[in-house]
Amino acid sequence: MKIIFNRQKINNEVTPLMCATMGKATLSAIEGILIEATAPDKCVMTTFDLEKGVRITIDAKVEEEGCYIINAQKFVQTVKVMEGEEVTLTVDENYSASIVSGKSSHRMSVLPGSDFPTVPRLESDNSFIIGQSVLKKMMSKVMYAMGMNDQRPVLNGCFFRIFENRLTVVACDSFKLAKCSVETDIENASVNNNSIDFSFIIPSKTINELYRLLSDNPDKKVRVFTTRKNIIFIIDDLIFFSRLIDGEYIDFDRIIMRNHKISVNLNRSELLSALERAALVTEERIAGSVRSHVKLSFISDLLEISANSTAGSTYDEISIQHEGEDLVIAFNNRFLIESVRACSADEIKMSLSSALTSVNIEPCDGGEELFMLLPVRMKD
Repeated sequence: MKIIFNRQKINNEVTPLMCATMGKATLSAIEGILIEATAPDKCVMTTFDLEKGVRITIDAKVEEEGCYIINAQKFVQTVKVMEGEEVTLTVDENYSASIVSGKSSHRMSVLPGSDFPTVPRLESDNSFIIGQSVLKKMMSKVMYAMGMNDQRPVLNGCFFRIFENRLTVVACDSFKLAKCSVETDIENASVNNNSIDFSFIIPSKTINELYRLLSDNPDKKVRVFTTRKNIIFIIDDLIFFSRLIDGEYIDFDRIIMRNHKISVNLNRSELLSALERAALVTEERIAGSVRSHVKLSFISDLLEISANSTAGSTYDEISIQHEGEDLVIAFNNRFLIESVRACSADEIKMSLSSALTSVNIEPCDGGEELFMLLPVRMKD
């Protein structure tokens, strides 16, 4: 196999491939990039870590066809430090690769392409098209609430529901829940299905990588294919695919408490500033753990925010609009900051009932966002 690349172009285009490689894996093939070269100018590169994968097609001059696996980390680092305008990749019959650019050359071993794990079928009869910026914005609001190592597998990801022109995204773990909905243009691209009705759970690691790949440009679209086990995103010239989490998502509407006794309206920026000042105290590490609770005292039209630790203490006051009883409650400060930050409104509403029940955080103007957080027991 012999391929000639533009060095600058390949430097830019191989970066997304790295999100689907696994370092020091038991299977050497998933540490590498599968390179499939077809004359005269087609070069397809694929990475797949058995959970998620990326495929790109790069313009290149293919002088000899071939299919091999090259170590992703070594290949990217080698191409990055070379200085010529073109990079020539040659693989001989002994599975030895030569990378030449300008006056520099480097050799490394490769594997036969047949060693690469089987990639899922990257198309389906079921698909829809949605704006990249809309999808990215909705993900950004709920990502913080995803489970990572929860004993319930369905919580280790984000739940998506696409129905007609409505997108709903939900994430939840043992302490927090985030639910957001939006009306947006969604085009049905299915072959045999006339209605738009999809629901699926995407793993947390996939969500984190997908968020980096999506654009903020409101004019750009992403086409999404779904199968029973996998999901495929066509993002410009890149294909990003992942397995789905199998199972039925929790009944999140049932666990959201709606009949709270206390309602508080306050300025989001003022609350965030106070909580971030409290973080100077709450994030102190004590005996291998992090003491991170902050105490909120809702007294008449005043919110008192305080925290104490061996690092010191902090106290703040915020004016609020308060309906209901006075209440003193404590939260994990980092979780509370994340929940408040995810809410996009300038004025937010906090709904509470007691020191041991969850708080709902929503926009005062009634937007379709809800962030729920469980309190912690106060030790002082």
